[in-house]
Amino acid sequence: MSTSDETAAAKLRTAFDLFVAGERMMRQNLKRRHPGARDEEIEKRLRAWMSERPGAEHGDGVGRPVEWPRKGSRVT
Repeated sequence: MSTSDETAAAKLRTAFDLFVAGERMMRQNLKRRHPGARDEEIEKRLRAWMSERPGAEHGDGVGRPVEWPRKGSRVT
């Protein structure tokens, strides 16, 4: 494996680790907000949050949503 491949792999692992950490933090947040909720309810709320996060309905990027791939662009 080349150095650039190793760097890319390390970045991807870091991204996955950050995703898992964020998921755990949100799960704990939901448990604090809903102390009487069972685990199944927390998981349901977590899935809903992941699908429909307020303020990030179209993703986390700035700007306006656009169709992808853009019309007239060549995808290879």
